[in-house]
Amino acid sequence: MLSMITIGQLADYAGVTTKAVRHYHERGLLAEPGRDSSGYRRYTAKDAVDLVKIRTLANAGVPLSRIKDLLDSDQDTLTAAITEIDHNLHDRIAQLRRTRDQLTQLRGGDRLFVSPEVADYLDDLRELGVSERQTHLERDGWILMQTASPEDASVWIAEKRELIADPEFRALYLEHDAAYDWSPDDPRLPALADRTRTWFTSHHSRSETRPVRNPAIARLAAQSQPGASSPAWDRLAQLMKG
Repeated sequence: MLSMITIGQLADYAGVTTKAVRHYHERGLLAEPGRDSSGYRRYTAKDAVDLVKIRTLANAGVPLSRIKDLLDSDQDTLTAAITEIDHNLHDRIAQLRRTRDQLTQLRGGDRLFVSPEVADYLDDLRELGVSERQTHLERDGWILMQTASPEDASVWIAEKRELIADPEFRALYLEHDAAYDWSPDDPRLPALADRTRTWFTSHHSRSETRPVRNPAIARLAAQSQPGASSPAWDRLAQLMKG
């Protein structure tokens, strides 16, 4: 049976630090005994029992703000409170798992932000040698479109993946990507504009005849992103209209 003990002995007995004991005193969880003639606080067996209860509840995830009430509650109240705390812990664990899943996806790059179909398409672009600038431009456009209209984005990405599988379209896409850095006076631009116009004239696009649910976001995705145009691309657009 425990006799009168010091704060250090009490802490060792309960498996906590003396700092924790003092913190429990400050929070009003553990009664703070008076000092003996030597100026030391002396604790009893009841203090040790109370401290073990506090430690057990704290280790179980019970907030310190609730422990004081639970120490003095009856069994039914304690059981109900522990059940509630357990449910809260389950919710926190689920949230932590979701956060970990997101972190795992972050390691995978684009897959956190876009659908698996779009992420696969972006991987295809990288394998083809498309510049990171263009790939990022596409990704950000798909983020906007998927958020504004998942239905439209689903149709467009299916068509885009079909297009990129076409060797002629692939060649045009890669040349357009390269043309970003050309001079607007580059003699290759008129020929590229002619080939592009010819290709699109002979290939019907399903998405062109489909109404867009959110045209404002479509324009935003196409026009307002950094790197969405360059002097050469502006010139190429003018030539394709001619």
